[in-house]
Amino acid sequence: MFDKLKASLGKVVEKLSTKELSEKSLDEVLWDLQLTLIQNDVSVKVAELIANDVKKELVGERVGRFENPRERVNAALEKAIYNVLTSKQNIDIFLMAKEKKAEKKPLTIIAVGINGTGKTTTIAKLAYAFQKRGFNCVLAAADTYRAGSIEQIEKHAKNLGIRVIKHDYRSDAAAVAFDAVKHAEARNINVVLIDTAGRIQTNVNLLDEMKKIVRVANPDIKIFIGDALTGNDAVDQAEKFNEAIQFDASILAKVDADTKGGVALSVAYATKKPIIFVGTGQRYSDLEPFNPEWFTNKILGK
Repeated sequence: MFDKLKASLGKVVEKLSTKELSEKSLDEVLWDLQLTLIQNDVSVKVAELIANDVKKELVGERVGRFENPRERVNAALEKAIYNVLTSKQNIDIFLMAKEKKAEKKPLTIIAVGINGTGKTTTIAKLAYAFQKRGFNCVLAAADTYRAGSIEQIEKHAKNLGIRVIKHDYRSDAAAVAFDAVKHAEARNINVVLIDTAGRIQTNVNLLDEMKKIVRVANPDIKIFIGDALTGNDAVDQAEKFNEAIQFDASILAKVDADTKGGVALSVAYATKKPIIFVGTGQRYSDLEPFNPEWFTNKILGK
């Protein structure tokens, strides 16, 4: 995980920690840091921010004279990365489900994103996580466009022992979501998880349809599902979806296969919304709560 970024950052840290740095030489090395980050799917703005924060920590210091200069430089870089990943908002979907259950109402979650990001599988992982904590769920097959989408979510539901609310292909996706919420309310089901069709972030008509689904279902949480392997395109996707529906949080799928690791930094900075989980494998249990400290340590190879 993040092998390329870890190796590249290691080289930059080595440069920083073996020199007696003037501001000029510090700028030269921090330019290398920016290029390294950009090459590993970190947006230009975020790369500049991290480099500037590191500079503030180190400028005026004679790094080569520290007893352990590498640790000092690593600490500066770790702080800068951690600050980008840390959100002011804290979303605990399991606590929210508990509170809604006490009110005898379902927690409604809608997942959005483009084609192929792993929305349906991620929804199944969320359902598994809720079940493990004692909540019952229903799935809404509101992707009525992609061939095989309903069968895919039905297969997950069968594996998990969960009911799917579905209509025919090409039917109104908003109606599917609405029926799932009403089904949950009538049967005292704790969590409604709504799958939606993947849609390109530049397609106005599809984004308008997504807005309709959100209006009709009135979800408690809107989650953007991003694919860590799509690089900086995930940032553009997140920004466009956020503009359209103001989602509440992100989940990054396929993080286990990501050799770069920069997407999380870029998405967190661009949307100012918390990343709440990362997908780390193919099993239902492979959905890890996002921890900025853990993620930062992974990027730095700690």
